[in-house]
Amino acid sequence: MLVAGGGPAGLATAIHAALAGMEAVVVEPRPGPVDKACGEGLMPTGAAALADLGVTVPDGRPFRGIRYVDGPHRVQAEFRDGPGLGVRRTALHTALAHRARDLGVRVVTGRVDAVRATGEGVRAHVTGGPEPCCPELGGQELCGPELGGPEELGARWLVAADGLHSPIRARLGLDLPSGGPRRYGLRRHYRVAPWTDFVEVHWAPGGEAYVTPVGDDLVGVAVLSSERRTYDEHLARFPGLLARLDGPPATPVRGAGPLRQRVRRRVAGRVLLVGDAAGYVDALTGEGISLALLSARALVGCLRAGRPEEYETAWRRLSWRSRLLTAALVRARRHPPAARMIVPAARRLPAVFGAAVRSLA
Repeated sequence: MLVAGGGPAGLATAIHAALAGMEAVVVEPRPGPVDKACGEGLMPTGAAALADLGVTVPDGRPFRGIRYVDGPHRVQAEFRDGPGLGVRRTALHTALAHRARDLGVRVVTGRVDAVRATGEGVRAHVTGGPEPCCPELGGQELCGPELGGPEELGARWLVAADGLHSPIRARLGLDLPSGGPRRYGLRRHYRVAPWTDFVEVHWAPGGEAYVTPVGDDLVGVAVLSSERRTYDEHLARFPGLLARLDGPPATPVRGAGPLRQRVRRRVAGRVLLVGDAAGYVDALTGEGISLALLSARALVGCLRAGRPEEYETAWRRLSWRSRLLTAALVRARRHPPAARMIVPAARRLPAVFGAAVRSLA
């Protein structure tokens, strides 16, 4: 198996393949731990999936539920089946990379820039070069240095785990028009002690702030919005949250987007899509990494069973709750009267809110 992309989705796929007795090669253009704009919260199912991989993250902080905050209104719900895990993206990447290495997964520095079918597999043209930067979002994105020359690798299967704006997905003609408003995310860390063991989602007109405890003295704050503003301009809309961030910024701002990515299908011959490359609604419900880990296991299971075509159904089954709830919240966001009612309504109906949180978890 050849895996294009060495983020959490790609490494998890390679680890599952190695555990199933398959040979896996990962192609990733950026050396070292990969940092991206990410909420960095794993739902309980994601934390459990990480443990199933035999991966232990030494740095991180458990959280026991989700809290919505809108001015004086707040509502929270605890998970029923164990805690989630807040963890720096770099720490997660390092732990996954070490596990993959221990299982004999080979990592090639480069980028898959062309794929062609052969009789019993695929051939991938791999080149070095800088990783394309994301669009200008008011933040900085890590770009890799020039890497070596071209190489062609062959495999029975190619897994595209090359991110939100997957070049492989685009080359295969699997993209669909996204539709709706284009939403973006910006993230920065602050050197302050977490004030809660919940992930907080703060609501304001025009956007949300997603706060994740990721260490004993570190919180990540991601802002999500369809409005193109700087990170500080977005954060100023949350005065209550801003007052808590009395420590210095610990990391630069990183950006991602547009977030919504619609995909025709996740299986195209001997190419399968996983992680953000498989399609994405929004970061609002914080399930991206958890879904990537679960999908990686399903993908390898379908290949081992000799039924790759069943991966599409498996992906839809794993993601339908997340897609349904996230899309509903984003739609409500488009209408200011409905947006103002989200947190007050959840507060008046705590059982419904709790059921939604536990369903996603």
